Amino acid sequence: MRVALIGLGYWGSNLVRNLLSLQSCGDLVLFDTESAKVNKAIRQSPRAFAASSFDAILRDPSIRAVVLATPVTTHYDLAARAIEAGKNVLVEKPLTISHQSAVALVARARELQQVVMAGHTFLYSPPVRLVRQLISAGEIGEPLYAQSTRMNLGVHQADVSVLWDLAPHDLSILLDWLDEYPIRVSAIGRATEGTKRADVAFMGLEFSSGCIASLNLSWLAPTKIRKTTIVGSRRMVVYEDTNSEEPVKIYDKGVEVRDPQDFGQHQLTYRTGDVRSPHVEVIEPLQAELQDFLERVAEGGGPDRREDTAVEIVYIIEAAEESLRSGGVPVAL
Repeated sequence: MRVALIGLGYWGSNLVRNLLSLQSCGDLVLFDTESAKVNKAIRQSPRAFAASSFDAILRDPSIRAVVLATPVTTHYDLAARAIEAGKNVLVEKPLTISHQSAVALVARARELQQVVMAGHTFLYSPPVRLVRQLISAGEIGEPLYAQSTRMNLGVHQADVSVLWDLAPHDLSILLDWLDEYPIRVSAIGRATEGTKRADVAFMGLEFSSGCIASLNLSWLAPTKIRKTTIVGSRRMVVYEDTNSEEPVKIYDKGVEVRDPQDFGQHQLTYRTGDVRSPHVEVIEPLQAELQDFLERVAEGGGPDRREDTAVEIVYIIEAAEESLRSGGVPVAL
């Protein structure tokens, strides 16, 4: 099918390359407000063509699928217009910048039986899927807590805080692993001098199961870190996206509570076992995500549970922003 890509910024070149690698993608129609970016992409890609405007794409009946890689604040307006024009839409994360608009967007797409999918790329990552399988199979026992660190020096976004930019990645992973939504969220952070929005933030999540999670997010760090640890009652797992050789490590470690034999005996026993690094297949998650999107378009049908989760992620971040403004006061969800 013919696909249109709107936005050729930081993520645009990756989208062009991966879309054109798919057999299900025919011609690729490109539009960006900076024509130089479009011209460069066309020179490098013989199956790519320029559109004169976003409206021209909406009027083109041969284009069934639209991928939006535009600033977060534009997501709702552009996606809503595309849906009303009969297009199926993949929106780079987050889906929108408010819970109300996210609910409206998914509801309208469901009414029209069109796809409006959020680009939570890490859900297609083999290491992330492997950890989900381990948790679902009971390998780690009951999840007790999770800690995620996602930081780097840049890239600062002009229109949103670091919460909107980085938290969707970790939230999509944690909600997928734990298979439950948080009941409370809190956040603290700060903006460096000269910036209006927080570029470093610490988010806390509480779940009804008793599991808790913390997210450390920063555009202002000396090194790039993409690491998530989940601790269970039986085992512990570390997922490190920047470790291409051993992205997942399983630690057979834990604490056991035993009845004391006498008054002075400690009740906690620490158990230390082996560390395993299972084999993980190597694929490009973005390619798998785009393939899934085009397959959903070809099959027909509207949003499903995945879109409900995308809406929930917007809701969580919106509540985290509220907590941030109030100095870290927890917000019930």
